[in-house]
Amino acid sequence: MAGNGNESTGGDFSFSAAAARDALPRITTEKGGKSPGPADVCQDDIAPRVNFQTIDELHSLQKKRSAPTTPLRDGSASGVSGTSGPTTPVSSETMLQSVSASLASLTRETGPKLIRGDPTSAAKVAHVPVTPTSLPAADVSDSGLKFTHILHNLSPAELYEQAIKFEKGSFVTSTGALATLSGAKTGRSPKDKRVVKDDTTEAELWWGKGSPNIEMDEKTFLVNRERAVDYLNSLDKVFVNDQYLNWDPENRIKVRIVSARAYHSLFMHNMCIRPTPEELENFGTPDFTIYNAGKFPCNRFTHYMTSSTSVDINLGRREMVILGTQYAGEMKKGLFGVMHYLMPKRKILSLHSGCNMGKDGDVALFFGLSGTGKTTLSTDHNRYLIGDDEHCWSEAGVSNIEGGCYAKCIDLSRDKEPDIWNAIKFGTVLENVVFDEHTREVDYTDKSVTENTRAAYPIEYIPNSKIPCVGPHPKNVILLACDAFGVLPPISKLNLAQTMYHFISGYTALVSPGLVRFGFLVIDS
Repeated sequence: MAGNGNESTGGDFSFSAAAARDALPRITTEKGGKSPGPADVCQDDIAPRVNFQTIDELHSLQKKRSAPTTPLRDGSASGVSGTSGPTTPVSSETMLQSVSASLASLTRETGPKLIRGDPTSAAKVAHVPVTPTSLPAADVSDSGLKFTHILHNLSPAELYEQAIKFEKGSFVTSTGALATLSGAKTGRSPKDKRVVKDDTTEAELWWGKGSPNIEMDEKTFLVNRERAVDYLNSLDKVFVNDQYLNWDPENRIKVRIVSARAYHSLFMHNMCIRPTPEELENFGTPDFTIYNAGKFPCNRFTHYMTSSTSVDINLGRREMVILGTQYAGEMKKGLFGVMHYLMPKRKILSLHSGCNMGKDGDVALFFGLSGTGKTTLSTDHNRYLIGDDEHCWSEAGVSNIEGGCYAKCIDLSRDKEPDIWNAIKFGTVLENVVFDEHTREVDYTDKSVTENTRAAYPIEYIPNSKIPCVGPHPKNVILLACDAFGVLPPISKLNLAQTMYHFISGYTALVSPGLVRFGFLVIDS
């Protein structure tokens, strides 16, 4: 049988190597070309050999050291906000010793042994030098013999990786935001919040009927603190954020947040003020520390406990302990409560308000309870955003306490709130939202998990944010209310006495903010 000029038995075709080479014409190039080898034959590019022996070594070349970006303090912002990851030029030994002191047990002589870096990484990591005071005794627990890995001020990308790998319920949405769940608690637990009543706070805080301050004693706080610290020390890794509160450099507060979840670390990365590498290197001892052991319940047999949730603040020790709730808003509001205590001591008024500034420098404050429209109205694309929720008012003017915004997402739309819509991108935390299983597009009208869906993003995600977030004295003060009963007129201009009355009463309706109109109470200074 003949075929293509070749014949073989059994109907098969066979080619010699030489015939195979001659079967196709050579690929030629122009004479005098720059191809390596003969000018008339096309050959592969010749590149210098990469010096690696294994695929792991190749992967090690994938990452390089770089300084993180952060909002600049000269009125501009650089790139996507990010803080220092494991390669930050902060002294590892100094930082680890400081964190070890923060995590020290009250019943043991030294803090935990710490290592900086991800326990799943093969890279060499620094560890805090430990000089044992004595040989391990029979009653030493396993946690006292192990190292705990510290993931210190990770960047959003690193925190995404941690959340996706190790935290169930973490997903990347179609816009790049990190969608996550806060567990059984989808809002704050005010009845489970306690403040230590000691000799100082007994005289300085409002106690008793009608007060939001529910008391606990020092001993009970220390019991809960020990439970939280022991839980955190038992983990293979914990996340540590060293950040600031208050954009006023003369009155800023250094805060440290120790948490078990990447979601919580990213949330606080967005909501607090992110330090520059130089500021982080000189951070030192924090002014206030949060121990977020929210994945672990409190002991209900402990005095003052009424549920498995307990959020405790000790103003004397400058510490906050969270047990039994993973809702991230507890950290934000806990720090705000601390600022309400610390700032008036400096003759600075701390305010639950939104704030923006016109192009002529006129500042407006928006007061109101949750859901009354502070974030929406302060994020006006015709004005500069100073902040959406927490501010200080001093003799120098106003300053934002936070480094980010915490926007309600229920019924969010691009048309009604375009700046907030566009801020939900890579780096943003989306709490308890529902999204399409395939496209990962979020349905902001879906209340299946909770009506209190939220987005936490750095303030520079709003294009017209004012960095640094400070401004002159306000010209207008606007008091907001959700009035479901039609008691208030749409807008009113108040005198001083009326303003004081409405400010103190804090009138609003306990209904969905999307279902009622805003009531405006305005004064002009």
